[in-house]
Amino acid sequence: MIKNSLLFISALLLACTAVAQQKHVTVYPGTRWESAVDSVHWDKKKLEQLRQFVIDSTQASGVMVINGGKVLLDYGDLKELSYIASCRKSICSMLYGPFVADGTIKLNTTLAQLGIDDIGGLLPIEKTATIDDILTARSGVFHPASNGGDALYLAPKRGTKKPGTFWLYSNWDFNVVGFILEKLTHKCIYDLVDSMLAKPLQMQDWNRSVQLHNPGDSDKSVYPTYHMWFSTEDMARIGYLMLRNGKWRNQQIIPENWVKKTTSMVTTYQQAVENKDEYYGFGYGYLWWLWDKPNNTGAFEGAYSAQGSYGNFITVMPKLDLVIAFKTKAEYERTTTLESYIRFLHKLAEAHHE
Repeated sequence: MIKNSLLFISALLLACTAVAQQKHVTVYPGTRWESAVDSVHWDKKKLEQLRQFVIDSTQASGVMVINGGKVLLDYGDLKELSYIASCRKSICSMLYGPFVADGTIKLNTTLAQLGIDDIGGLLPIEKTATIDDILTARSGVFHPASNGGDALYLAPKRGTKKPGTFWLYSNWDFNVVGFILEKLTHKCIYDLVDSMLAKPLQMQDWNRSVQLHNPGDSDKSVYPTYHMWFSTEDMARIGYLMLRNGKWRNQQIIPENWVKKTTSMVTTYQQAVENKDEYYGFGYGYLWWLWDKPNNTGAFEGAYSAQGSYGNFITVMPKLDLVIAFKTKAEYERTTTLESYIRFLHKLAEAHHE
């Protein structure tokens, strides 16, 4: 009798273990995403209200919310390629990971060692900036970029800030990030996206042929921008790779420690305020925007985002196992404000229940 009871208990424990293990299986999309419409942790009525909010209060052209590797909510044209603006910067940060890990890129290398200069010349102190300083927008190089849309108008006088000590959202830094990546890897940035991200993540819409550097105003700076065009679905794959700490199925595409490093706080929101470059409560890591105090609580604990003009976002919310890909197509002359997007995220968080 005792023997039978022990056998029964052992069988029960094994069954419970199997169920527990099954619950922790990580889901990845194949060529298509599975649906999560039957999730018990989400209020369906509030999700429908959220969809209506997208229609009524944003100019989104494509939205995907991924929960646990499955589609919780989608809207619009998910396959259409369009310009993702500054979301490109966060993607470029991802590409650095394997090359930092294998020593191809050494973060303490200076601009002087790389032979980097620009129109009118960089100052000696500016040339002491490292790759690490450039990746965190703390180079102290206040040289005009070939494209606008940054905070250069807030820059102090050139040469007055030691590299690494002052944060400024500067397109000069971001363009040089792309240049350095190409210089040290001897590969075009778009070929790197193709081989490192598009192929292993099974992106269905990525088109290498439409990706082009934009020289901008070459009278201001010799470093071009590296604009990118993605579909909403493929943006979601990028976010999901980050949520899974750089792992896709059985392949570690981006080193886990690089994912952690790049999404850890380097510049706090308070420091940004002190620099007069306040940005809606966000801090900054390595080309990723991070939720900071007092807004990094509850569902937003550990959250981070790629953010681009016109209303383009890739947001990762680890506490809820969420990825949000949100696209507003600039060619339609549409813009979704950051305020509207943040309201969208809060309404999404409110739709979750234990």
